[in-house]
Amino acid sequence: MQLRTGIHLSQLRSGRIPRALAAAAAAVVLITAAGAAAPARAQNDVEVTKDLAYAPAQPPGTQGHLLDLYVPRSTRPVPLVIFSSGSGWLADSGRRGADRVAAQLNPRGFAVAGVAIRSSGQAQFPAQLYDIKGAIRWLRANAKTYNLDPHRVAIMGDSSGGWTTAMAAVTGDRPELEGDVGPRGPSSAVQAAVPFYPPTDFLQMDAHMPDDCRVFNSAFGLTDCHSDARSPESLLLGCTITACPGKVVAANPLTYIGERHTPPFLIFHGEQDPFVPYHQSRLLYDALASAGEEARLISFPRAGHGPLEDMLTDDETRQGAYEETTRNGHSTPARPVTPTWPTVVSFLEQRLRPVSR
Repeated sequence: MQLRTGIHLSQLRSGRIPRALAAAAAAVVLITAAGAAAPARAQNDVEVTKDLAYAPAQPPGTQGHLLDLYVPRSTRPVPLVIFSSGSGWLADSGRRGADRVAAQLNPRGFAVAGVAIRSSGQAQFPAQLYDIKGAIRWLRANAKTYNLDPHRVAIMGDSSGGWTTAMAAVTGDRPELEGDVGPRGPSSAVQAAVPFYPPTDFLQMDAHMPDDCRVFNSAFGLTDCHSDARSPESLLLGCTITACPGKVVAANPLTYIGERHTPPFLIFHGEQDPFVPYHQSRLLYDALASAGEEARLISFPRAGHGPLEDMLTDDETRQGAYEETTRNGHSTPARPVTPTWPTVVSFLEQRLRPVSR
């Protein structure tokens, strides 16, 4: 079995994380010399530019500060969807899968930026939040160069990339959480967020695992599930999560909901997820509802840990799916739904409408 991070389960069981990181890195598009961008090339009316450095590599030679751009040709600036894929924070491979997202969104007029952030082996939280916000600011600073509309920006990601999505969305433009990665000046706020099965409150994960952590422990070679000192969450924070609750709070997107306006959320999660329990998205949705924010939660009774493409295309994965919505303190009861890529597109089109200036 292969995790969607590019890390094979046998590598995780054996604890050979450095070798797993190398395998994950090898699966990503290779960078060109010293952070230089690969030449742009056209692909069916889409301009593709890879290996753009939104900040200097840190550590040198790593890929955590690179992004790839897929921009449909247009006479007007186009809205942007920033995508970062998950790896349990174990690899700087966040650009992986952006080409597949772009294949769905480019024909509908959206640019896609596949953004890598540093792994937990390269830096610990809050570095990953600083990275994604640095990328958002860089994309706005260079919007004119790449024909992007800096006023219409959404963010999307799965698993730990879903956490990145949620954290960026709820902390936009907070001075104490901007960090020093990339350019300063442009806004780091986004206008919409689409997290797929995101971790949120690390300390509540173990109590809601559907199989008493058997699959999770086996996959990562652990004994104490997310509370293990070697769990992805503990490695991200640099401490066993039960021993540093203050850091857990700081890395929890729920901490920041209600303090200021939060952009609309479209959340996807499988109820049988053996890696990130479904309860994590329930917590996120309920917090947004309590704060009077706009959110949609699409739940999949039969689905596990994605992959996100199956949640939007596979009939078996989508069997029994249902949706709940909340806005301005009013919530709707669950209703059956068959989510598709047009579900995502419709959400983005409504939230990224042209701004009158």
